[in-house]
Amino acid sequence: MSRDNKNTGRPDRPRQTVRRPSEAPRAPKSEDRPTARSSGKPKEPKLFSKSEAESYERAMSRPVSRKSSKSVNPRNKFKPTDSSYKKPFKRFDEKQEDHAKSFVLRRRLAKIEKDLHKETIRLNKYIANSGICSRREADELIEQGLVEVNGKVVREMGYQVEKTDKVVFDGQGITPEKPVYVLLNKPKGYISTTKDDKARKTVMDLVANASPYRTFPVGRLDRSTTGVILLTNDGHLTKKLTHPSFNLKKIYHVTLDRKLSVEDLQAIAEGIRLEEGVATVDSISFIEGKPKNEVGIEISLGWPRMIRRIFHKLGYEVELLDRVMFAGLTKKNIKRGHWRILTDLEVNNLKML
Repeated sequence: MSRDNKNTGRPDRPRQTVRRPSEAPRAPKSEDRPTARSSGKPKEPKLFSKSEAESYERAMSRPVSRKSSKSVNPRNKFKPTDSSYKKPFKRFDEKQEDHAKSFVLRRRLAKIEKDLHKETIRLNKYIANSGICSRREADELIEQGLVEVNGKVVREMGYQVEKTDKVVFDGQGITPEKPVYVLLNKPKGYISTTKDDKARKTVMDLVANASPYRTFPVGRLDRSTTGVILLTNDGHLTKKLTHPSFNLKKIYHVTLDRKLSVEDLQAIAEGIRLEEGVATVDSISFIEGKPKNEVGIEISLGWPRMIRRIFHKLGYEVELLDRVMFAGLTKKNIKRGHWRILTDLEVNNLKML
């Protein structure tokens, strides 16, 4: 049988709660509690005066502004939609990029000049600056008694050497100059020598501020040839890069006075006989997207003016000759007549050739 009053037709009765005797009576609310001043009487509601009621009505009749309706959150001070937050992307222009590069070069040169003006230097650093080995390896050489200073064997760690002292390692005298490697994009009209009797411009004039030490060009480029050339004071590396047994790769961009025929291209690839013998090239081909009078040629021989003589024998004149690669080094990001210092990774790659 259902207990639903609606279904039975009985009238609804209010629900009554029965309080148990163990339960404590409910505490009266704060509004119902009598106070000492009111002496048990309920507190009467406070009535507004006429002036307060008028001011209240005026305040309620004012329109609510949008700014006041929003809560101010300090975290939302700058939103992505605000125009003040958006800043246009600013790229480095060429002047700023050159300034950054020059800053790095100045910092490296300041490091070199700091060592240059010191009166004394540690023996292991003296040996490391000569390019023989690292400082840790130099300490091992000193302990083995392979280093002499002014004719006496020195085994003391941290021994200070003056610049006037004579240091000998393995029977050969060494210099304390720190190796410097400068890559130059040679322009036309400069000679690849340290001095010229006819007072012509040399590559040393372009790299005068590159290093406080005296550097020398590795290999030579004639006066009218442009392109990449390396200058350094590392004698061991210079001998290695210029010795014919190492077959150092060089790539040139050649511009002729007229189009090169396919027959002559094949003849150069097979070899052209010159005064020294048969001049062989590693590879030669036309440059994609360029006219047929421009070719790329890769050689490993170091005969003087070899490329010019090869084309001259076939009846061509070389108008422009530009070396674009030397021992894996390119002139990328180096303007004509400018230079840069090689990175440690590039120096290590040169020594591993």
